[in-house]
Amino acid sequence: MLEGCTPWPGEFVKRYVEAGYWEGRTLGEMLDEAAEKFGPREAVVGDDGTRYTYDDLKRLSDRLALHLLELGLRPKDRVLVQLLNVAEFVPLYFAMAKAGTIPVMALPQHRLHEMGFFAELTEARAYVLPVRARGFEYGQLAREVQQKAPSVQHVIYYGDDAPPGSLSLKNLLADPIEERVSLSKLAEVRPDPMEVALFQLSGGTTGVPKLIPRTHNDYIYNSRAILDVLPYSEDSAYLCMIPIAHNYPVTAGLQTMLMKGGKVVLSQSPDLDHVMKLIEKERVTVFPAVPSLLIRFLNDPGFRQHDLSSIKLIISGAQKLQPELKPKLEEAFKARLIEAFGMAEGFNCFNRLTNPLEMRLETVGLPLSPGDEVRLVDEQGRDVPAGEIGELITRGPYTLRGYYKAPEHNKTAFNDEGFYLTGDLMRRGPGGGLIVEGRRKDMINRGGEHISAEEIENLVLTHPAVHNVAVIGMPDPDLGERICAYVILRPGQSLTFQELSSFLLSKQIAKFKLPERLELASEFPLTNIGKVSKKDLREDIARRLKG
Repeated sequence: MLEGCTPWPGEFVKRYVEAGYWEGRTLGEMLDEAAEKFGPREAVVGDDGTRYTYDDLKRLSDRLALHLLELGLRPKDRVLVQLLNVAEFVPLYFAMAKAGTIPVMALPQHRLHEMGFFAELTEARAYVLPVRARGFEYGQLAREVQQKAPSVQHVIYYGDDAPPGSLSLKNLLADPIEERVSLSKLAEVRPDPMEVALFQLSGGTTGVPKLIPRTHNDYIYNSRAILDVLPYSEDSAYLCMIPIAHNYPVTAGLQTMLMKGGKVVLSQSPDLDHVMKLIEKERVTVFPAVPSLLIRFLNDPGFRQHDLSSIKLIISGAQKLQPELKPKLEEAFKARLIEAFGMAEGFNCFNRLTNPLEMRLETVGLPLSPGDEVRLVDEQGRDVPAGEIGELITRGPYTLRGYYKAPEHNKTAFNDEGFYLTGDLMRRGPGGGLIVEGRRKDMINRGGEHISAEEIENLVLTHPAVHNVAVIGMPDPDLGERICAYVILRPGQSLTFQELSSFLLSKQIAKFKLPERLELASEFPLTNIGKVSKKDLREDIARRLKG
């Protein structure tokens, strides 16, 4: 396994193989098997009109894999991938699996603060990104990343306006290298299914996100297990609005659809009218969304003006969905609703449509796999009595055993038995289903984006006017939480909200991490051991918002 990663102990490898969880396939082989089975069927649709069949995906991923090898990339080389929801992402994803290279699944919102860190940590050899998008110059970002991490030798641009002489993803996809280079080269670099296939990103409670190694074996099994609980078929069409690099749309969308012969419909815009027109046009059947977006749909005047009758299944996740909203959403969409809970680290919960109504309304369901080991524990690591709140700790055939190159963090993120300490507070409800009660870790969940309070605090503390800062999540009816910064100023200093925002933007962080409210304080409430009491600050901001 790649150096810097924590492998599963041998006894667990044996257990998961014997149970049939791990099949010894690679992601590239998974795609090729789907192409053999569903060849001419439509597999991927971009909202720019690009359409790929299963045969197209096999041919283009083979082609692009050969190009990556011709550039000098080798198995286990890391590649930063920062694309919007474009159809070309899909052949690239599988091409990297076939070439044995390892993508770092970055988000379009990430800037130099994050991308430079990922490049340096992984010693990335290549970087795939747009030239510009949504008013941002990614080309300039690429140059800054290369200055920070000289290991990045190849920059591959997406788009028709790639700089002269640079590598173009579209040109590579159009160049039939397989006519001059044998596909047998791909067999020579076939990765071990136990090897890292990709890096997902953690929400990260300390600093920038940690990197989560996902292997071919565990990532394929993750999707196979989802198919055991979700009613997908060849006629399914999955709408992907959130960044496709996120763990959920890859495992529960892209990979599951390809296994079943369905199609993935990609939207580059979250605009409701755009999305509803796409649903109509492509006859979308599976509609995954965070609760805040579902509520926006219900409240949008144009909702009734579009034909959304093709939708059969709504999947809500990333934020807690209030029980009273579930029947309202089912009635509005004339579709069934499943609430899911999961993490890029692996563990998933899903409500099954066959579950009793009370369980479906009150809980996020049961663990995805029979191989999931789940405990709810107190602060001393002891199992809590039935019905009481405890921290979810888990291990299983698709949950990591350690973050990449993070030995000190791993000491506190995992116990001696290899259980991952999630920081999620839960209790068991009707039917044994899990009910989410909050977070133990210092994390803010802004519309499904998990943001480290400590990361933002460390940046705010570099402002010359700031003496101390505490960043918390404040309640928001749409996004669940927004970011509020409580700041104590240095004597004689002043700071406005706009000044703080401009300062943080100069640090080149993702915009979704910016505080959306500034509260100036003379002192912070403390706990009985002298720490800042964020519980009291959260209560304070809740009162201010009401008043």
